[in-house]
Amino acid sequence: MSETAPRNRPQTPVAEPSAGTPKTFGSSIDPGARGRTTIADGVVEKIAGMAARDVVGVHAMGGGIARTFGVVRDRVPGGGKSVARGVKAEVGEVQTALDLEIVVDYGVSIADVARAVRENVIAAVERMTGLEVVEVNIAVSDVKLPDEEEESPEPRLQ
Repeated sequence: MSETAPRNRPQTPVAEPSAGTPKTFGSSIDPGARGRTTIADGVVEKIAGMAARDVVGVHAMGGGIARTFGVVRDRVPGGGKSVARGVKAEVGEVQTALDLEIVVDYGVSIADVARAVRENVIAAVERMTGLEVVEVNIAVSDVKLPDEEEESPEPRLQ
C-alpha cells in the first residue's frame, strides 16, 4: 500500500517560525499596533522636568515669578511640588518639542550644563514615551550665587 498525504494538509513542507518570530492567529497585524496611544503634554513636561533636575549645575527650574509661586504652592498643604515647572512641551503624534527655563549654580559652565540637560531630557523622553524629540530649547533665566538666600514667601502670621 502506498503512502499518500492526507487531503486536508498541504503537500509541501511549511517552514516553522523562528524562535524570535511572533505567532499570529487570525490576523497578520502586530497586536501592539492595534489601537492608538496618546501622551499628554503634561506627561512629557514631567519627564523632562525630572530629567533636567538630575543634571549637576541645575539649581532650579522656571523663572523668578514661576519659582516664587511654586515655593508658595509647595508650602500649601496638598499643593505638591510641580516637577513640570519651567517646562513647556508641544506633543504631536510621533514627535515633541520642549522649552525649558532653568537656573544654574554660579561657577558652572552654562554651555556644558545646557548640553547635559538637553542630552538627559532627550534620552528620558524618547525612552519613556517613544516620541522623537525634535528640539530642546533652554533659557537660562538666572544664576544662583553662593550667598543668595533661597526664595521663600514672607510669613503671613507672626
